[in-house]
Amino acid sequence: MSRGQKRLYKGQVSLNNLRPIRSFVHSDHSSNPTIIVTKGKVVLVAIVWLLLFGIGVAVWRLVIFPARTQQQEEQAKEQVARDVAKTSGTSRYLHELQLGLDSFSGYAVLRSEEFRKQLADRGIRIKNIDDGANYAKRAADLEQGSLQFAAFPIDALLKTFSKMDYPAATIVAIIDETRGADAMVAYKSKFPDVDRLNQPDVRFVLVGDSPSETLARVVMQDFDLDRLGANSIETMHSPEELMARYRAAAPTTNDVYVTWEPYVSQILGNDQLHVLVDSSRFTGYIVDSLVVSRDYLLKNGPVVESVLEAYFTALYAYRDDQALIQLLLQDAKQTKQELTQEQAQRLVAGIQWKNTQENFAHFGKRAGAVVHIEDMLTRIAGVLSKSGSISESSVNEKFNRYFFDRPIENLQSRNFHPGLASEAVRVEAKLKALSDAEWDRLVTVGTLSVPELVFLRGSSNLSDQSKRTLDDLFQKLQAWPQYYLIIRGNASQAGDMQANIQLAEQRGQAALKYLLSLGIPSERMRVVTGEITGQTRVTFVVGQMPF
Repeated sequence: MSRGQKRLYKGQVSLNNLRPIRSFVHSDHSSNPTIIVTKGKVVLVAIVWLLLFGIGVAVWRLVIFPARTQQQEEQAKEQVARDVAKTSGTSRYLHELQLGLDSFSGYAVLRSEEFRKQLADRGIRIKNIDDGANYAKRAADLEQGSLQFAAFPIDALLKTFSKMDYPAATIVAIIDETRGADAMVAYKSKFPDVDRLNQPDVRFVLVGDSPSETLARVVMQDFDLDRLGANSIETMHSPEELMARYRAAAPTTNDVYVTWEPYVSQILGNDQLHVLVDSSRFTGYIVDSLVVSRDYLLKNGPVVESVLEAYFTALYAYRDDQALIQLLLQDAKQTKQELTQEQAQRLVAGIQWKNTQENFAHFGKRAGAVVHIEDMLTRIAGVLSKSGSISESSVNEKFNRYFFDRPIENLQSRNFHPGLASEAVRVEAKLKALSDAEWDRLVTVGTLSVPELVFLRGSSNLSDQSKRTLDDLFQKLQAWPQYYLIIRGNASQAGDMQANIQLAEQRGQAALKYLLSLGIPSERMRVVTGEITGQTRVTFVVGQMPF
């Protein structure tokens, strides 16, 4: 052992040597990268596998298992369907259709058990969809194909479809025409006749977009009411709202109520009110039609004809008034309306349901004193245009685009008849000839809106312009067949009074003779000497016999 070294006994360790050993051990344990990386990989791999396992479990539970279960259920259902099909009978229904309408009593035949029976015999089942007279929705449903058929007032159809380049539906039959079920009612003391309505503060209270609005528009167009205000029509949302307005009003009110049965009868229960005009006095304006989707018609023409056959056959079963009254009473219960026996009788008197032969005539397939559907559309469009409900350009349209006469024509060519008894085309009741005393008792309804006739100075010869004016008046008189016409020759104050009165009489006679040449019956017209008004002119006043 060299100098300076100490002897180490067994079991002893030099303190000087311990420090390097500790350093070595520490360094070896904490800085080995291989060991750290290996453990990190193991942990990461374990986490990834756990995630993958979790995703797999989730995919299984949320996707694979439900899909497999659904597939098994579908297979089971298909098997059930096959088993049911193998053990089921043959359905009598080949066609399932939907028809849009509302609770109007004129559509009672469409809701009748007889119609369902006739359809079933032809392999057709129709479900009625009541939209509460929402014509815009009805039109949209036809366009989208959720409805195949619909009942449509012609005025509502023009308002809805005239805005479209391609009307989604077309008329294939006329259902009914209102001839008295709609009326304009007012207090007698306030408005004794239509002429008294010519005031700026008058309000026509009615349900908007209803046939009653058409009645009001026709009166505003055809009578001399040039002083009415711009907001003369006040629309209600429902007849119930209109009735509430009437009940709250005083006899001095400026309101005029335009509504339909049974509300007309309810108002007339108050004998202070009376009917100014009702729809029995004109023709060809308030008309309901049966329309079909053009798409369905193009694909299923024979089915459309079968539906028409079923409808006309069902209508034939109710051809007697008593049968119709009972139908309306039953229909009122079905549609949850209140209808008395008397009100049902009024409805039957105020609605003309159009039979097979009348439809042939309306579509020009046989003779008959009815308005052709094309002329009907033109007439109604004229009223709507003047009221601003449709554009003026719509009046110049070809109105044959709104109806299709082939199904009716095919029914006629097959000699279709709904029953054994004959059907007839109703003829408009002719006005009887009146005695002088009866002419004197005639109740004035109102003065027609007719441009002033033009004559040469001091002459009673009609100018060409005056003849055109009388041609238009002829059309107006055709639309109001139940009114007598008083032709008044009014005299000027200037010059010889007797000569002026005589000239006024002669001009009135010239107008009468021209109207006679057009076809207005002589018993319907009379010339009277009018008032001294300051100018020699002819006015036209309609009247009716007192009730």
